[in-house]
Amino acid sequence: MTNLLVIEASPRGKNSVSHNMAAEYVDEWRHANPDGKVIRRDLTHTALKFTDAPWLAAYFTPPEKQSTEMKDALKLSDELVEELLSADVVVIGTPVYNYNVPAVLKAWFDHVVRKGITLGFSGEGLLKGKRCTVLLASGGVYTVGSPIRERDIATQWLRLILNVLGIENVEFVPAGGTKVIDLGEQSRAEYMEPIIPLIREAVNP
Repeated sequence: MTNLLVIEASPRGKNSVSHNMAAEYVDEWRHANPDGKVIRRDLTHTALKFTDAPWLAAYFTPPEKQSTEMKDALKLSDELVEELLSADVVVIGTPVYNYNVPAVLKAWFDHVVRKGITLGFSGEGLLKGKRCTVLLASGGVYTVGSPIRERDIATQWLRLILNVLGIENVEFVPAGGTKVIDLGEQSRAEYMEPIIPLIREAVNP
């Protein structure tokens, strides 16, 4: 059985473009993988903490020496890591804020980059063989030919950190110019129409 992990990071929920992109991806993936399992993780409804001193103390303590408090500090991280480890395919649906990913998505990566579990002690990624599609919604347009393409920090950073974890098969489906929806110039359905075929292609490359 193939497992799909869906990570979402938009506070707009069902009203967000990235959520609707993820929904399209999941529908197409279910059609292609009728026996597959979908694991959903909405980061805006997850009690994610930014890494703090107690978390770091637990992180750098060998498991056999961790106190009960340390194990508690890593409990959510352990859960998130297990979800990632169990996935064959990962899809990340996220908006872009100020040229980069939302803080909740950065926090998720901070929780799942774990030495000895997802990252080797010599720095090698341990998640080889997994595939990831990033569904990236942004008010600006950062694709080839854009005058602000060099501001596309989100794509650069996501590709970097996924590669560090060993996920080298990474595809991006950019949805730029989403501000036309907020400005009332297009409905979300109208905006999504040319994006949907790109999402379907990403499911079945």
